[in-house]
Amino acid sequence: MSVERPLINSSVPHSARIWNYWLRGKDCYEIDRQVGDQIVEANPAILDIARAQRAFLVRSVEYLVTEAGIRQFLDVGTGLPTANNTHEVAQRLVPETRIVYVDHDPVVLAHAEALLTSTREGATDYIDADLRNPDAILEHAAKTLDFTQPVALMLLGITAHVTDDSAYEIVGRLMDALPSGSHLVLCDDTEVLNPEQMREMIEQWNEASDNPRINRSPEQLARFFDGLELLEPGLVSVSRWRPAETGAQEPAEVDDFGGVARKP
Repeated sequence: MSVERPLINSSVPHSARIWNYWLRGKDCYEIDRQVGDQIVEANPAILDIARAQRAFLVRSVEYLVTEAGIRQFLDVGTGLPTANNTHEVAQRLVPETRIVYVDHDPVVLAHAEALLTSTREGATDYIDADLRNPDAILEHAAKTLDFTQPVALMLLGITAHVTDDSAYEIVGRLMDALPSGSHLVLCDDTEVLNPEQMREMIEQWNEASDNPRINRSPEQLARFFDGLELLEPGLVSVSRWRPAETGAQEPAEVDDFGGVARKP
């Protein structure tokens, strides 16, 4: 779909561009790098979190395509494109996979064309919508995805932006619309390992962004999977969700917990 490019203010830091900077992306400005470095100075672990979360996305998509047989993905809160986006991972394995990205961020919208690349066999689309409006997401996604067939709902680092308990209702509404055999992939920041640093990071993030977020405990994150079959190894630090076998010791934990669950 064609999108109208919004104006971008390169003098104001932006959360999506800061995250992109941490992932070694190029879609950021000097102000984003400055604020990103300030946050890293207060909480150096954020770099490990950002990169572990992206690696979790790759491993979960690979599992869903190769072992669970998923051919459709609804990726909400996709952020700015970097390396190994959902469609790249999925279509590399099965070219006919179909992916719909969702974000309401005007900066992300301005870069949407970078996501709208697909194999000839598959499809990739972008929806300008807010997680807080699940019905709009479902209505528009149905133009690309077949909701009579299993869909993987990807919610990585996005539910934290819904700072009250309505987040559970929103995720439930999205999963209710998906058929049996669909999956939920969800992760978000916690305060398990470095609580003081993670709280300080949230304060700095919220001061620099107009899109506030909160940290949730693993117990609170587990509520998103109620009624679903949580796959092994359960809800864990994303670095420890089915890590690649290297023969070395188990990867270090990061303050971002997540899991993958199947809808019965």
